[in-house]
Amino acid sequence: MEFDVDVRLLSQQFVDDYPSSLYPEFMHKHARPYACLLIDTHEDYIISIPFRSSIHHNHAFLFSGTQRSKSTRSGLDYTKLVLIQKLEYIDNSAALVDNDEYKETRTNIVKIVNQMSKYIDDYVNHMKGTQLLHPREFSRRYRYPTLKYFHDILGIESSAEP
Repeated sequence: MEFDVDVRLLSQQFVDDYPSSLYPEFMHKHARPYACLLIDTHEDYIISIPFRSSIHHNHAFLFSGTQRSKSTRSGLDYTKLVLIQKLEYIDNSAALVDNDEYKETRTNIVKIVNQMSKYIDDYVNHMKGTQLLHPREFSRRYRYPTLKYFHDILGIESSAEP
């Protein structure tokens, strides 16, 4: 699989178009946006995965060799990923992340892309009925997903319920 990566912030335009009142699963912080790993797999969208300092589930790439990971479960949270089709949703300035987290991300980028792709594919296959997960497994993985906001991009019929 061929892909490009970058670390950026989501723009104010994204925050304006996806307000937390209508999209509560998106990660919104007042006064500061989340730094995100952008992955362009050359599909018709870019995937944005937020860096988080405290993740309470296993549907993420968890850092293991970073300073912050010694005291908290920091990593890249697949449950809060965003699919971007409009380039104006990406802030033009580079985002700042911990140097050791950036290095661990770059070292593990193929693993991250594979895990993230499986996370998305399993959701899509379940929602389309081609490969159903056990209801408890689906609930465990996709209890608070952002993917439900991107059914149009993922080619899932609007009548499909998560």
